[in-house]
Amino acid sequence: MLLKSIAIDDEPPALQVIKEHAAKRPELQLLHLFDDAIAAIQFIKNTPVDLIFVDIHMPDISGLELVRSLPYQPMIIFTTAYKNFAYEGFELEAVDYLLKPISFERFNKASKKQSITTTTS
Repeated sequence: MLLKSIAIDDEPPALQVIKEHAAKRPELQLLHLFDDAIAAIQFIKNTPVDLIFVDIHMPDISGLELVRSLPYQPMIIFTTAYKNFAYEGFELEAVDYLLKPISFERFNKASKKQSITTTTS
């Protein structure tokens, strides 16, 4: 099953890492990379996605606030440099919580979790 995904992060190098890792997972279709959370919300409202990779610390709106504002609940994998938001992330039913820098092994493990979630739900 092909999973439509997007990545949201205000740091271009972090987006590049997600893009490179996602390219190694053929079941992930990375539709768009966003460095602007507000633009990402507009995209999500008009284009259904299955999975969002989202940073927590961003200008304008945090990743946590972004997830709370969504009109529907896609699978969420938080990507951040901060361990202290993990509890809040899982309270929002995140599939996983990746700490930067994100290794491919850890990305792979997280994206396999969402594949299991998709096939069993």
